[in-house]
Amino acid sequence: MGWMHTARFLTTAAQLHHLPALELPEIAFVGRSNAGKSTCINTLTQQKQLAFASKKPGRTQHINLFSLGKQGLTDAVLADLPGYGYAAVPKQDKIRWQRVMANYLVTRENLVGVVLLCDPRHGLTELDEILLDVIRPRVEQGLKFLVLLTKADKLTRVEANKALSIARLQAGGGEVKLFSALKRQGVDEAAQLLWQWAHPPVPPEAAGAESGAQPPEAPVQ
Repeated sequence: MGWMHTARFLTTAAQLHHLPALELPEIAFVGRSNAGKSTCINTLTQQKQLAFASKKPGRTQHINLFSLGKQGLTDAVLADLPGYGYAAVPKQDKIRWQRVMANYLVTRENLVGVVLLCDPRHGLTELDEILLDVIRPRVEQGLKFLVLLTKADKLTRVEANKALSIARLQAGGGEVKLFSALKRQGVDEAAQLLWQWAHPPVPPEAAGAESGAQPPEAPVQ
């Protein structure tokens, strides 16, 4: 959890070519405009307005990047993609942004994981399904994927179990967890999972190569 609390604003971009080319692991947050994405990010990072760091009027369709790392060192990046499906946005702008977001999810080389926020009272929508189709080839190649069912405090136990079952069927290849900023349900679990995504275990042989360790010599006969 302490690692998530180090989040700080890095940069913002309206187009993919404005994003810096990074070799650090990047985790993207996506979801409909009413899914509670900003609240989730702010809860995970324990910062009240981090997700709004650069969202001034006229910047509602930017990708915002936040760096993570203790002692001022950056070892991973969070990407906050604007919510989609908002009715007040002109159709032409919706189409343009959907293309930008799809291109980001398909081509961003350092992307290691995607967190999809979903209000379980409405379930995964057609736009969510389109997003799942976009990232499915990358998920099959190893991209991590998590569906967070937000506002879980508004569900009864029976409703929560049903929502989990349905989402797991729809999110083939990804994990599904309940999340409530109000009750802090699922916060620690989500934070731990994101840490694991950004810090995958190093295979023993790779660790040995990095340290310059040499295999023991065979005993002389």
